[in-house]
Amino acid sequence: MRVLIVEDEVKMAGLLRRGFREEGLAADIASSGDDALWMARATEYDAIVLDVMLPGADGFEVCRRLREAGTWSPVLMLTARDAVEDRVTGLDAGADDYLTKPFSFAELLARLRALARRPPLERPAVVDVGDLRLDPATRQVWRGDVEIQLSTKEFALLETFMRRPGQVLSRYQLLEHCWDYGYENRSNVVDVYVRYLREKVDRPFGRTSLETVRGAGYRLRRDGEPEAR
Repeated sequence: MRVLIVEDEVKMAGLLRRGFREEGLAADIASSGDDALWMARATEYDAIVLDVMLPGADGFEVCRRLREAGTWSPVLMLTARDAVEDRVTGLDAGADDYLTKPFSFAELLARLRALARRPPLERPAVVDVGDLRLDPATRQVWRGDVEIQLSTKEFALLETFMRRPGQVLSRYQLLEHCWDYGYENRSNVVDVYVRYLREKVDRPFGRTSLETVRGAGYRLRRDGEPEAR
């Protein structure tokens, strides 16, 4: 494994690098967020150990910018703060794991090994399909630069489509993802909410990105469609 350590405390960074090298891992050090950003783009790291408290851009911002730049190396965030809000912020920014200081080095190694076993998949914090953009953390949706206001259920339905672009989803699959078994009126609720979505994310923009696939269900086009025909 090759690990990037993003830590501005010289002593802590040195201890981590020495420990990693003793375990047979290659380790580089970035002492700032800016250094981390160019180093992570220049080298394909198996994991990134990212401290939250950094000069300039903090670890949350660095993680967010890494993901926006298409860097998908697993990120483990380190912090001296154990607040739930900080953990939520880090995970929503695109981090894969979180460890609070002080920590056991053995646990850090085990977590890095677990992260390295995961396949190198894209895990964007914000989901994009064509010019549609959805942020699950803030529950915001945009078509281009225009923000679209959706109800909770409309948002859930659109997120289901956007995480499976180009895939035909049956009414049953959409029900399973967006409605629980306690919901009684399950007969045409999917059709109703797809119509609501079209009125908000397609029609005002001259798009037909949400398609009906006769006899099968619905599909969100991968690239959207520029003009309604």
